[in-house]
Amino acid sequence: MVERFSSVEVKPDWEQFVACLKRQGTPRRVHCIELFLDAEVQDAVCHRFNLLDGLDAADPYRQEKRTIRLQRFLGYDYVRQGLEGLEWPFRRKVATDTAGLRRGNGRAWMNESVGPVTTWDDFDSYPWPDIAKASTRALEWYEKNLPDDMCVIGSGGFGHFAEYLTWLMGYQSLCFALCENRDLVRAIADRLAEFNTQMLRRLLEFDRVKVIWASDDMGFKTGPLISPDDLREFVLAGHKRMAEMTHEAGRPYLLHSCGNLRLIMGDLIEDVRIDGKHSFEDAIEDICDAKKRYGDRIALLGGIDVGFLCRATEDQIRSRVRHTLDVCQPGGGYCVGTGNSAANYIPLENYLVMLDAARRYS
Repeated sequence: MVERFSSVEVKPDWEQFVACLKRQGTPRRVHCIELFLDAEVQDAVCHRFNLLDGLDAADPYRQEKRTIRLQRFLGYDYVRQGLEGLEWPFRRKVATDTAGLRRGNGRAWMNESVGPVTTWDDFDSYPWPDIAKASTRALEWYEKNLPDDMCVIGSGGFGHFAEYLTWLMGYQSLCFALCENRDLVRAIADRLAEFNTQMLRRLLEFDRVKVIWASDDMGFKTGPLISPDDLREFVLAGHKRMAEMTHEAGRPYLLHSCGNLRLIMGDLIEDVRIDGKHSFEDAIEDICDAKKRYGDRIALLGGIDVGFLCRATEDQIRSRVRHTLDVCQPGGGYCVGTGNSAANYIPLENYLVMLDAARRYS
């Protein structure tokens, strides 16, 4: 028998979820959203609440069936899926993971000094992934088997214009190249634009994909990682094209981007025309302040600060979720979630309390 973490039942409703993202009035209930749940969090929830019971380990679509069970159990209206089988060789460093739900193979991050593409020779020899070889296996299965009350958010490996520039070149190398070798930066940006255009075109072929969600960290605590003008030239132009394609297909275009982006928020809203912004941390901007500043133009998503969730008591979490919903729920354009993602260092109980508080809100 499946144990529950909340006494309040939630039935998925993707149409109401999408209407909420589009700010089409105050939704009938609170909707929740996450860019992703760390694999360790997924495993912990599945095992604690017996969500794997009855799933055949030999079933070729076991992972997809597991994802549906998990997402429904937690109260999400969607599954998140992109194309599969695309590999980008980057240069990573790894350290021991000290999180509560420890990652056995360590915690990885990008080498900021130098990446695999810093010269024209590197550009020519780099094994650029071939979108024609990408698999749509999971998307095809969801198209036929996803419950009617859920949708697919097209995401994962998508829209990383700024991130892939820094990961391919290395952040320090990119900064030098913006002064000394802009033609190479332009060539990489063009390659990324072509790749993402092709990926998006394939995602939009699937009717169950009702939302597109790009992920592209562009900033740090006090500002963007590169100048606003360089972002406009090499990054935002790509997102603008993606948003245009998404809107032509009648879907909303969401953007996850970490960092202080105040210098380019006007560009994101008025020129790129994003429909929703995700990733908020208290040290930069509280979600309630963002709602007051931008909520008449775009959806503001998540915003229950990750650091806060790591340290807060149950009462503090419930109080903050209620206050956030008091400010952000009216009129739509808000979904409850963490400020970034359900990371494996957030105490699992605190994550579940956040979801339960959202269910209990009225």
